[in-house]
Amino acid sequence: MPIATAVTKLLGIEHPVLLAPMDVVADARLVAAVCNAGGFGILGGGYGDAEWLSRELDALGSLRRPFGVGFITWSLAKQPRLLDMTLERKPTAVMLSFGDVTPFVDSIKRAGAHLICQVQSLAIAREAVDAGADMLVAQGTEAGGHGAARGLVALLPEIVDAFGRDLPVVAAGGLADGRGLAAALMLGASGVLLGTRFYACTEAPSADAAKARVCAATGDDTARSVVFDILRRNVWPAPFTGRCLRNAQLDRWLGHELQLLQQLDAESERFAAARRERNFDVAAVIAGESAGLVPKVEPAGAIIGRMIEDASRLLAGGAANFALSPA
Repeated sequence: MPIATAVTKLLGIEHPVLLAPMDVVADARLVAAVCNAGGFGILGGGYGDAEWLSRELDALGSLRRPFGVGFITWSLAKQPRLLDMTLERKPTAVMLSFGDVTPFVDSIKRAGAHLICQVQSLAIAREAVDAGADMLVAQGTEAGGHGAARGLVALLPEIVDAFGRDLPVVAAGGLADGRGLAAALMLGASGVLLGTRFYACTEAPSADAAKARVCAATGDDTARSVVFDILRRNVWPAPFTGRCLRNAQLDRWLGHELQLLQQLDAESERFAAARRERNFDVAAVIAGESAGLVPKVEPAGAIIGRMIEDASRLLAGGAANFALSPA
């Protein structure tokens, strides 16, 4: 049973399930799989690889469903032509995460695209709304990849209370199944954005060994830190850190970041080699706490279909799970 919300109406989709624009991982194949299943795929423009972006946009040329493209906002400040290249392909929406979106709003709106802004606090949400966002993604600290410090359960309804009357709010962080979708809707969200669950799906280009680690992990097996950012020489400004699966490399340096900096040349080279070799004892598997809710690798369509079915059942029969006493 389809679940209609403000998000499905705005984006012209069947199900309120969005693919997080994971850098490189959210490629054209994965975007198309999510879109064809009735969700909203968002291509992962990430840090801005022009050659990759052009190739993946070309691959989406035959897609006849709404789709989006997402960027880390700082990358557009360095390469504004990436936005021009994107808008030429007429995406339904552009999602911007982290940094000031103001310089890009007019171009996005003139092209007829919706602006989705990912936010990690009420203050950041207010800045996005003032800049002209059409939709907010409230990202809790449970999320994989970069994020901040606030948990989703309190952050989401606070943002909904402040801005939900004017524009849709989507929940992100720690969500992977129908229970998460139902809970997010009950907290006032109009949909969910999933990263980790789709990282470990059949169509994702993630290495099989990385997918296996996600499926074997629990939420306890993740940590938020700056270790992997140091190793790749790309430390983000406060308050943003990155959540990944714990591995031997993270356990070695977590809490010892100063010593890591003192040995950075050798360790950074070792980390780069591990990424090329897909040695995930050293290289990072970027995943959130919802890894504990990912039992196996499945097609995106099966994931979305079961999520909608389970959420619909929970929402329709929720009262059966508890007793209401007369006043």
